[in-house]
Amino acid sequence: MTIEIGTTAPDFTLKNQHGEEVSLSALRGKKTLLVFYPFAFSGICSGELCELRDNLAAFNELDADVLAISCDPMFALRAFSEKDGLTFSLLSDFWPHGAVATSYGVFDADRGCALRGSFLVDEEGVVRWKIENGLPDARDLAGYLGALQEISA
Repeated sequence: MTIEIGTTAPDFTLKNQHGEEVSLSALRGKKTLLVFYPFAFSGICSGELCELRDNLAAFNELDADVLAISCDPMFALRAFSEKDGLTFSLLSDFWPHGAVATSYGVFDADRGCALRGSFLVDEEGVVRWKIENGLPDARDLAGYLGALQEISA
């Protein structure tokens, strides 16, 4: 079961594609979109993350950081980010395998991957919006931006 809207987002510290530690708590004071995705280099995931890349200015205008999280190892994420020109942080939930995805209720233990879940965390660290799609179903960029605009109003 995923975490509920209105609850404090579980804190975490993960390494990004460059080996730098990123902590959710360090981003307090800004809105943060957490985008869990199953696998680097897969078609739907690549499409979703490239759409975020292409619209990153809209997130910046709304004072929001984007963090994409998968259970892939850091080095795979580095190659993935370089291939697709992804400049936002891709976080590795590789070890302990899927621990952060599990804390958000979006880990598929049978497949060993994060499910397609997204959580919008406000400046205080509270989950204000979420969406969960099945593995074959891409998320809609308009949903992210609409939720950000709503909590920014």
